[in-house]
Amino acid sequence: MRAATLTVAALLGVASLPARADGTYPDKPIRLVVGYSAGGPTDVLARVLGQDIGATLGQSVIVDNKAGVNGNIATEFVQRAAPDGYTLIVNTISHNVNPLLQPARIKYDPIKDFTPISMVAVLPQLIVVAGDSPYKTLDDLVKKAKSKTDAVSYGTAGVGGSAHLAAALLEQKTGTHMNHIPFKGNAPALTEVMSGRVDFMFFPMIGASEYVTSGKLRILAVTTAKRHADYPQVPTTGELGFPGFDEYSQPIGFIAPAGLPKPIADKLDSAIAAALAKPALQERLRSLGADVKHLGPTEYRDWLAKDRARWAELIRSANIKAE
Repeated sequence: MRAATLTVAALLGVASLPARADGTYPDKPIRLVVGYSAGGPTDVLARVLGQDIGATLGQSVIVDNKAGVNGNIATEFVQRAAPDGYTLIVNTISHNVNPLLQPARIKYDPIKDFTPISMVAVLPQLIVVAGDSPYKTLDDLVKKAKSKTDAVSYGTAGVGGSAHLAAALLEQKTGTHMNHIPFKGNAPALTEVMSGRVDFMFFPMIGASEYVTSGKLRILAVTTAKRHADYPQVPTTGELGFPGFDEYSQPIGFIAPAGLPKPIADKLDSAIAAALAKPALQERLRSLGADVKHLGPTEYRDWLAKDRARWAELIRSANIKAE
């Protein structure tokens, strides 16, 4: 860890060189910026992929954590970096959502100000309640929510996060208004759900199985298009009459500053695609709660544009405001 830290520090002092698309790229280590703390799913995923990508490209890929402001510190850092292929970011849902929630504060355009390289995965979610909750099915929960405004509460890791937006989508699809209780992270929100003090939450797939096995959690539905291999007995939201949640999945992708030469973007994408094709790496990502989904530079740019439009409409219609 100390060696990696020293390497990052050394990189910080090196001026960016002009991008070269003549086949010599990369000729120095690549910095992979993560907008969240070390040890979280996005960070671990970045390190797993970075190691394999670096081996293919013949250079080290160094993960640089720049946590804060829901990933925005990292995003703006990469926006300002030279478009030479040596500074990339692992983007999440916040890349599109942050400017929508805080237009007066966050000025970057998530498409025009960056060069999308690859989508690598999406992160499905589970709708979970306490193991002894009176809600045995999603229909039970929806019926209670329809009985009275704020009759049902849900926890999230904060305003504008994937769990909050998914719950807002559920409210829209069911014609209900539920009581949103934001916490500082998924862990405290999940604790309150398991205690029964909060009715439910949308929770990332990673880390849920131990609570389900121990009886502390019950899963009402998954947000995947088809039933998930880890929970084959759990219905999808689509099966239960609420299709479309899979289209609002949180993406994990690789993005560079605007102006990255196409040959460099293509070379990076090829290395990423090669990594994602390996069964062992696919299984590792699945263990992190990720469903592998690869899109190349052009496809990912198109996907991000459509994704931004989806979130913009939901945030507008649900009147979601930043804290």
